[in-house]
Amino acid sequence: MTAVMEKPVASDERAERGGPWGAVVALAVFETRRLLTRLPVLIAFAAYGGWTVWRSGRDWQGYPALQDVDRATQSAPMLVGLAVVLCVNRAALRSRRHGTEHHFAVLVLRPWRRTAAHALSVVAAALVTAVCVAAQFGWEALRPGAIGHGSVGELLVGPLTVLLFGLVGLLMAGLVRSALGAPLLVVFLLFVFLFFSGTSDGWRRWLLPVVAEGSANTLPSDLLGRPAGWHALYLAGLALSVGLVAVLVSGGRKPVVVAGVAGTLAMTLVGGVAQTGGDSPELVRARERATTSPGQVQTCVRQEGSTYCAFPEWGPRVADWAGVVDRVRSLAGGGAHDQKVVVRQRVEARYGTSGDGALMPLERPHEVTVGTQWGGNRVPEFSAAVAGVLVAGNEKASTSMCDGRIVTVMWLALGWESDPVAALRRVRLDDSDTGSALVLQPTHGLYMTAAQTEVLRALLDRPRGEVTARVKNHWAELTEPKVTAARAAELLGVAAPEGDDKCLD
Repeated sequence: MTAVMEKPVASDERAERGGPWGAVVALAVFETRRLLTRLPVLIAFAAYGGWTVWRSGRDWQGYPALQDVDRATQSAPMLVGLAVVLCVNRAALRSRRHGTEHHFAVLVLRPWRRTAAHALSVVAAALVTAVCVAAQFGWEALRPGAIGHGSVGELLVGPLTVLLFGLVGLLMAGLVRSALGAPLLVVFLLFVFLFFSGTSDGWRRWLLPVVAEGSANTLPSDLLGRPAGWHALYLAGLALSVGLVAVLVSGGRKPVVVAGVAGTLAMTLVGGVAQTGGDSPELVRARERATTSPGQVQTCVRQEGSTYCAFPEWGPRVADWAGVVDRVRSLAGGGAHDQKVVVRQRVEARYGTSGDGALMPLERPHEVTVGTQWGGNRVPEFSAAVAGVLVAGNEKASTSMCDGRIVTVMWLALGWESDPVAALRRVRLDDSDTGSALVLQPTHGLYMTAAQTEVLRALLDRPRGEVTARVKNHWAELTEPKVTAARAAELLGVAAPEGDDKCLD
């Protein structure tokens, strides 16, 4: 009888259904299920979802600009990423922590393949985050008041941050075989983010996963100048580099792994260098033109005799602006009742997204500034600007007056509102409806004395038709320069004010 000698099978090539990579996939499915059901990850996703639902519509008052919404999806996934760091690190150290590491020597999976399975579980967590980001953006994009354009590169930041954090936790498990490594890593990541985001305005901030902006100003999409695509490439390359290095640390020495590390490092370098190039001369000129000569890049339409000029993305807003103008004019008397105005959208874009700049009042007759944000407080602010121009003739004159004409201006601005007292609080800097305060506008504000506020409050408590009739009957006297709040009260049939009527210098 002849004995048949079989060649020994290497530990990572042992015969098993699907082979070693089939076992990797099976382990990845198991680890994904465990990762996504770990308490820290569940809490992080619940907090992410709860925060998103609670903030839905609040930031933009139901009128979102999608070039802002895409960036708003980036911060919350960092919480998920920190939870994934802890849980992936703990999962990778499970066998060492339980003293079962030596049992894996008899299985088909070598250590580096087990690391690859953990890495795939992190990819699954990133994909779940991508679904959450898509849902958050889609909810805002489907609102009737949404305008603008989002960026795929900006939307990828959240999922790529989770991927990067999770793979860093996996690499830490291969370098530091201690349960304290992950918590210390989380503290380190928080420190790095807070330090660099708080002290850096230049290219170094783009080395962070999430790059926040110091300005709350909404700019047209083509003036943002954020290298979103390059930043996404940088994050993807960095995450893949960390994951492949983790495989190398755990014993994966195959040429494809080494080549992968080299390729992903090159990807990281290309994205990292490209994203730090700064603003191009063309972008600087475009921002200057949009700020100083917006008419060159705007489209103007006429409605009811008035002209409305807006940047291309804000065309759907014209109907909302026209509605406010018509309501304000309906309360006015004299020639202001039929006065045609020019509503021009303006923005301070020269500082990009890193800073804000004030808009100076216009001196051209009957021209009104409207900003790039709408809804909430922006509506009474624009209404006050329209009323000021109808009374004073131009924005510069309206923001300079501090006499009894303010009563008429604020009545025109708020008298048409369903809840004018609430609108009064929203349009004042200190959210008050008594005493003196600054009234906000798209450009410079108005100053209301305590006496003017008293008279206005008395008017807002009276029937709208009665006050409107008195305003129209006494329009010439109410809009005469130097008229006092007491005289305005007398003309409008309310009690004389007791508060101070002295203007600020």
